[in-house]
Amino acid sequence: MLSCSRSLLSQTLKRKRKAKTKNKTKFKINKNVSRKQKFIAKNQQIEEEEEEEEEEEEGGGGFNLKSSAQSNSHGVQPLGNLYFNPCSINSRNTGLGNLQILSDELVLEILGLLEGTRLGVLATVSKSFYVFTSHEPLWRNLVLDNLKGRFLYNGLWKVTYISSFYPSFDVPRGTSFSGLRVRDFYSDYLFQSWLCANLEMKPEWLERDNIFRKSGISIDDFVMNFEEPNKPVLLEGCMDNWDALGKWDRDYLVNLCGAVQFSVGPVKMRLEDYFSYSDQVKEERLLYLFDPKFAEKVPTLGWGYEVPVYFREDLFNVLGNERPDYRWIIIGPAGSGSSFHIDPNSTSAWNAVIRGSKKWVLFPPDVVPPGVHPSPDGAEVACPVSIVEWFMNFYGATKNWKKKPIECICKAGEVIFVPNGWWHLVINLEESFAITQNYVSRRNLLNVLDFLKKPNASELVSGTRDRINLYEKFKNAIEASFPGTIDELTLKAEEKKAQQKKMSFWDSVTDSKVGAFKFSF
Repeated sequence: MLSCSRSLLSQTLKRKRKAKTKNKTKFKINKNVSRKQKFIAKNQQIEEEEEEEEEEEEGGGGFNLKSSAQSNSHGVQPLGNLYFNPCSINSRNTGLGNLQILSDELVLEILGLLEGTRLGVLATVSKSFYVFTSHEPLWRNLVLDNLKGRFLYNGLWKVTYISSFYPSFDVPRGTSFSGLRVRDFYSDYLFQSWLCANLEMKPEWLERDNIFRKSGISIDDFVMNFEEPNKPVLLEGCMDNWDALGKWDRDYLVNLCGAVQFSVGPVKMRLEDYFSYSDQVKEERLLYLFDPKFAEKVPTLGWGYEVPVYFREDLFNVLGNERPDYRWIIIGPAGSGSSFHIDPNSTSAWNAVIRGSKKWVLFPPDVVPPGVHPSPDGAEVACPVSIVEWFMNFYGATKNWKKKPIECICKAGEVIFVPNGWWHLVINLEESFAITQNYVSRRNLLNVLDFLKKPNASELVSGTRDRINLYEKFKNAIEASFPGTIDELTLKAEEKKAQQKKMSFWDSVTDSKVGAFKFSF
């Protein structure tokens, strides 16, 4: 956020210098006009300056806002702008009183403990409390926690809460509330939340495309060149015969699914209600439809696709109904997606785009993405609040890395292979529908078994209720269905490891770095 603020400050300073010069020139020309005309002209010029400065502040120097973006509803500015207004006092501090020593995050965390009515009362205390209590994520949490999926989104989470709990207010659907604008309120945290919700993806964030693209390759080629060496690849043409590719659009899915509810973040929603939400919402972290039971809920959805030939060996099938969650339908608007993560249970995955397009950024297992901080045991990952925030503050650093990330835009009709252990981030560039599945093949079986038997498996394993016993169940089922397979794969892995360590005679007497002999005897 600091880099963004600096850019905003420099742009604002330039704007003020330009406006100052413009003022001097203009009043020089109008030196002989009447006092009344001067007064009118001066007021008009001041209004123009304020509008230009406001546009500059909201535009985010170096960034472009979405065409649908609205101005910051409460006039919040980045904190750095305060230093170019020496006569200003941050109304954030004066309105908080003794609480001004707390960080914005801590203030909001405390407010998050309050009910909606208490927030409403607190909003009347001061302008500062009005801005803080209007922070949309507070109201979003109240709606999701109290109403689950039984709500109709109404433009803003605060309005949705009021219209749901106090129907006597009779708030018309689609009503736009701009809120009160507060002068001289400076906060990086609140400004960034608005900025990340309204920024366009910069063209330079989408330019890099360095993934291998393959069409019509054989299964052996895929295994040898990508699955075995654990490398991502984008596959073309392997879902051309899917019914979903030709049928799945909004109308079809809404009519097909009717009243069925799907998992959307922490709640369940009908598709029609989710689309209503996604059409209206402008927020930093968008709700994402990600349902692992879609084929059980609506069997026709499961019949709309088939697993590409490269991924049909899935050894987790030996567990039958006890296998962990492995397939999901994914639906989300532009800007939605998944922040950096590694796929569950050390599995590999494939992701097929049916509608729309997705930007992918992938880092190999030995490279932790910038701005991402996994715990030592891998149970938790700390990363930026939103995907756009990561691009804004960390993406540029990867340009100078020796091990650059693998990147691509996956479009409708294309499938990406995500090897096990790879960090990846995904953001929808437009409304997108996709199917993804996680699987275990012989190339990855030992990795999965090692993962499942870790001491903290109860914290790491996901997608199943029986996390502790999954290792024994899976191992026993493999040995029963494919006798000797684990021992055979273990022996091959040990031989490969030994081969990598073993040096030839020539390697032992030459130094490959300088191309000269070395004497080691």
